[in-house]
Amino acid sequence: MPSQSVLIVDDEPDIRELLDITLSRMGLVTHSAATLQEARTIVGQVNPDLCLTDMQLPDGNGIDLIEYIQQEFPHIPVAMITAHGSVEAAISALKAGAFDFVSKPIELDNLRKLVSSALQMQGDASLAESAMHEGLIGSSPSITTLRQKISKLARSQAPVHIEGESGSGKEVVARLIHNNGPRSHGPFIAVNCGAIPPELMESEFFGYLKGSFTGANQDKQGLFQAAAGGTLFLDEVADLPLAMQVKLLRAIQEKTARPVGSSEEQPTDFRLLSATHKNLAREVEENRFRQDLYYRINVIDVRVPSLRERLEDLPVLAANLLERICERHGGPSIELDRAALDALGKHSFPGNVRELENILERSLALSESDTLSARDLQLSSIPTPAGPPPTSESEVARPASGELRHHDVHGDLEGYLENIEREVISQALEICRWNKTATAKLLGISFRSLRYRQKKLGLEE
Repeated sequence: MPSQSVLIVDDEPDIRELLDITLSRMGLVTHSAATLQEARTIVGQVNPDLCLTDMQLPDGNGIDLIEYIQQEFPHIPVAMITAHGSVEAAISALKAGAFDFVSKPIELDNLRKLVSSALQMQGDASLAESAMHEGLIGSSPSITTLRQKISKLARSQAPVHIEGESGSGKEVVARLIHNNGPRSHGPFIAVNCGAIPPELMESEFFGYLKGSFTGANQDKQGLFQAAAGGTLFLDEVADLPLAMQVKLLRAIQEKTARPVGSSEEQPTDFRLLSATHKNLAREVEENRFRQDLYYRINVIDVRVPSLRERLEDLPVLAANLLERICERHGGPSIELDRAALDALGKHSFPGNVRELENILERSLALSESDTLSARDLQLSSIPTPAGPPPTSESEVARPASGELRHHDVHGDLEGYLENIEREVISQALEICRWNKTATAKLLGISFRSLRYRQKKLGLEE
């Protein structure tokens, strides 16, 4: 197997020599260029597997080279060498399409990791394309464009911010970026920032040492450390308190994390992806989100379309979800009839793909036929808001009427209702001495619906 090659572009002979020695010891073939024009010529001649370029060149800059390679040789990853502390240059390089950047003075360990990651990306294009289609169902223009953008972003190490309504599939996009990139063998750590109590955020993100506070009986690894070598996905990042935003900014800039109770910072290496259903730029304008953090996490932004914007994908998306639901619960395959598809097409889907899945799962449980009808969907019982889409998961799930006790309203509504359902079915099974046919008749539901609910609620024998 021929050795992989790297093009080194820098007008300083000492830097070129240092990189040449380091990469040669990694078993790589190196080529060198001192100018932008020379680099363009060599790229066309040798078609390297990776390009390392300085920012400042005698006849131009590294951004020009990145843009040229992106246009003419998009399969070649480019990494930028920037001056120490030059955040603006690094962000400009990432926005132009650079794979990653390394700062001067060059730390050889970091350089080796960067080069290894970049070279890992070669040769997996067909597998990545297949995985992309499995993860993003549909062929609408918006989904096709999104799929292409994800494929390109997966090759980079740039921080990506994902925008989209609740339930539209932001975490799906984040996982695709991770799974199709050079960090796919590392961990994918997903964190819902709105679900962590403010007083626990520092210890959750940074970890802590044994004895650092009451109840700290052993060392605990933080999320930053847990994501080392992989990806950290901050969902609902706009919900982070301002005090935590300051600490997050430092961790991103310095690539270090200091556990609670420690006097030393620990290096960590992760790719940052974030998401929110809110307008982050507006959050900055209204002083709820730090502008400097906004620029660091929003180097590249991706928008996930709502389901209303891609209704042409509804038939294939619904069929795919139904197949997954049937497989999950071990039942036979079910289809939607034409009237059911028409009814779905007229629904507004404030909860997007997540709502569609919930509708299909509920309908499957209640249906007694091998085909779901419009009546099975019961869409008329789902309130459709006249105003803008809900701004949180709780608004999507909020009941239209009825009262719960105070602690139930502020707790887990779905879990509360499941407990009631579990109790009713358990009593019916006891009355019928676990005869499922008799139990289904007593409850007024189909035998298949009873089996589904037993499995879902953990009531199987």
